[in-house]
Amino acid sequence: MKRSFPTNLLYSILALAGLAIIGFMAYVVAAFTGGMLFYGPLALVVASGLAVLSVFSIFGLFSRKVRRMILAAFAGICVLTAAGHEIRQSYVNSLAEVREPEVDLYQYAPFEANTKVASLEHKASYQLTEQMPRLDGATALYPLYSAFVQAVYPQDTYNSSIELTGNDLVLCTSTSEAYKRLIAGNADIIFAAAPSLAQTKQAKLAGRELKLTPIGREAFVFFVNKRNPVDSLTIEQIKDIYSGTVTNWSEVGGKKASIRAFQRAENSGSQTKLQKIMEDRQLMAPPKENVADVMSGIISLTASYRNFNNALGFSFLFYASQMNASDEIKLLAIDQVPPSKETIRSGEYPLAVEFYAITAGSTNPNIEPFLDWILSAEGQELVEKTGYTPVK
Repeated sequence: MKRSFPTNLLYSILALAGLAIIGFMAYVVAAFTGGMLFYGPLALVVASGLAVLSVFSIFGLFSRKVRRMILAAFAGICVLTAAGHEIRQSYVNSLAEVREPEVDLYQYAPFEANTKVASLEHKASYQLTEQMPRLDGATALYPLYSAFVQAVYPQDTYNSSIELTGNDLVLCTSTSEAYKRLIAGNADIIFAAAPSLAQTKQAKLAGRELKLTPIGREAFVFFVNKRNPVDSLTIEQIKDIYSGTVTNWSEVGGKKASIRAFQRAENSGSQTKLQKIMEDRQLMAPPKENVADVMSGIISLTASYRNFNNALGFSFLFYASQMNASDEIKLLAIDQVPPSKETIRSGEYPLAVEFYAITAGSTNPNIEPFLDWILSAEGQELVEKTGYTPVK
């Protein structure tokens, strides 16, 4: 028996309401299972499609055979779309991740068996036996100042972590935390990149003057996945990317893919260097998930990222090529000059930077003699042997 128009309308409204509820529930499930970007919209499309097909059925539009064919075709398209997404996701998940995990600093600890720290072939001419300066610094520089300690401090167990018990003369808390400890008077010397504006202001507010002694040179590097065809960027292109002016790799010689430009923790050495490069440009505010946690330092990122065809990251040469090396990333040349100890030494690499031994007015009498030794032939030999470029 053929239903009247009001009855058909009522059935249509009930069907649409039911499908809307189903679609909303599928959308919520997708959100909580991490498939929001794909399965959320797909759920709405499926619900909308079924709603249209229900209306066709209720009002008797098209023959039953045609409606079944439409339903089969619609279902097939949805299944193929979902399958294609899963295949692509499996491929993405198979690609290597560029992570900045916590480096095991114990392997660079002084006086430990099989330590990786560089050493002199003879006993250092300068030796400390008492009132040793309290040291701290950036993760990437720990292998260097650990080598200094092994050369001139008395043999002992020196813990790199502030959480460990025992001798805490030689710590490695991160650039941002080391500056805080130096300004607070809890460290005598820290080894790090130049301070940020915020760190300089913090020192002035605390009535302390930061003294920076250059002890070596290093390259600030940018990297992409090795599958990315881009091999070099100019400084101007880097500024364009990190100001948000350039957003696609095709604009700088790569494939058509949006650029996901990662940043680091505020007040970390590498983020401070990026800010200095961008001094005459506005540094874009990145999505929260693209930034390291401010308290975790240079190597503790809040989330790892898959550095396939669109990611861009930055670090320092020694860290990226030795401490946390990966054959899945490619260091970019800058203005066609590759980063290396040779191009740092010659001055060709445009983003070479000095790193420092930094003090803030400690009364420890051994600070100046220790710094003088670091700048001596022996100290600079350890800078070279560690993997950095000496300043002398």
